[in-house]
Amino acid sequence: MTMVSIGEFSRLSRLSPKALRLYGELGLLVPARVDADTGYRWYATTQLEQARVVASLRRAGVPLARIRAILAREPAAAAEEVRAYWAEAEAEHAAQRVLVGRLVDHLHGKEPAMYEVDVRDIPERKLLSVVSRVSEDEFEAMTRELFIHRLRRSGVPRVAGVAGAPFTIYHGEVSGDSDGPVEWCWPVPGDRAAEIAAGFPDLTLRTEPAHQEAFVRQETPGPWAGANQVEVAVGTLFAWASQRNRQPSGGMRAVLVRDPAQRGSGPYVEFALSLR
Repeated sequence: MTMVSIGEFSRLSRLSPKALRLYGELGLLVPARVDADTGYRWYATTQLEQARVVASLRRAGVPLARIRAILAREPAAAAEEVRAYWAEAEAEHAAQRVLVGRLVDHLHGKEPAMYEVDVRDIPERKLLSVVSRVSEDEFEAMTRELFIHRLRRSGVPRVAGVAGAPFTIYHGEVSGDSDGPVEWCWPVPGDRAAEIAAGFPDLTLRTEPAHQEAFVRQETPGPWAGANQVEVAVGTLFAWASQRNRQPSGGMRAVLVRDPAQRGSGPYVEFALSLR
């Protein structure tokens, strides 16, 4: 195995020593050897392929947490993950176009076009929840960890229908400049709520009262929503509520819905606003 210094590896991979140190700390590209006395890093030339993959993913704008998940997969699954990321990125670009168009209309004194808004009744329910401040890059990883790796794979029973869909509440904006906070909520059967909550002592069990909520479906189907898509939904739903003298209650919700008519397909996001 041929070893090269961090300086030479930087030249060959076109990644700066600063980037290499960061990727090493995050476990994305760990040096093959670190000198115990000097801390100097050495890399195997066989690591160049992984370095180029990491560099390409970063140039494509993939967050570091997402890169870690991609690298952990087999090549075919990793390729699907990259394809899924790009579909989400294109949805974000489309939402950004809508935001810019609305801003232009507003500055010209025009009424912006809005998506169709529906209303549904949500019964009283028990929720397992947790509130945290997260960056835009951390949001998806946190959602995957809680909703998929912990609760779904632990076999936590679900409430039937859309009232049983897991959802997040944006109590504040999540963007490059703002970190929420965000609340992750998982509805659980009322008769087993205390028993289920005992298995997750770090989560809060709370009761949400019955209410109506206005909602719109994400324009591009998929399980994740970026900041621009959330902002488009915020503008649509709050404008709808204002026009009809309906009082919002709490922040914007991203509801992870699975359509029973589309068997085998993944969940998609509906944006909702709880109404008083």
